[in-house]
Amino acid sequence: MHTASEHRIEGDTDMADIAVIGANGTIGSRIVDEALRRGHTVTAVVRDPAKVERRDAGLSTAVGDVRDAASVAEAAKGKDVLVSAVGGGDGPGHVDLIEPAARTLVEALRTLGDRAPRLIMVGGAGSLATADGSLVWDAPGLPEWLLQIMHAHGDALEFLRGVQDVRWTSLSPAASIAPGERTGSYRTAGDTLVTDEAGESRISAEDYAVALIDEVERPARIGERFTVGY
Repeated sequence: MHTASEHRIEGDTDMADIAVIGANGTIGSRIVDEALRRGHTVTAVVRDPAKVERRDAGLSTAVGDVRDAASVAEAAKGKDVLVSAVGGGDGPGHVDLIEPAARTLVEALRTLGDRAPRLIMVGGAGSLATADGSLVWDAPGLPEWLLQIMHAHGDALEFLRGVQDVRWTSLSPAASIAPGERTGSYRTAGDTLVTDEAGESRISAEDYAVALIDEVERPARIGERFTVGY
């Protein structure tokens, strides 16, 4: 069993140029907010720039569609990190995008060769192991639409684990993730669900974003999946 580790990361770091796909979503918008809060430069990659309501001197927009490798490659060109928050909790309509998006993103970054940015993907919690050795998606009573999303994220992770020529990281949330408070504290593990003393697995979308930007600033999980919770 993996042992979760405590994290509270502070201090000055080099600023990164980050492109975020899914920047208008529940998780993506908080990733944008957290990156800007720390002084990073952010490009929101969206199909319709008019829908980006956030205004900040460090924020720009680019037109891109995660289903189109050429547009992703153009948006990712010259960036340090490409974050994909597609399917990060915005409902069952994203099922058909999650695994295909992983393939498109890798295809796009391969066209950039040595100049390709690092890829960080918002993953799912379904394929994480619980204390009894089962997986989260094996729990009884889960609705079919949620199972579909969980397995789609699992398929995306399985694909990424076969990729050797693109620097990727997948960050799975706790079993429960929702908008809430930014505390700046969290715990991490590898493939095992992070739970608190009461056995609950949860993280706010704000602290999930903290963990993701911490990984941007101090890369430690290239070529791996990790998870975060309280």
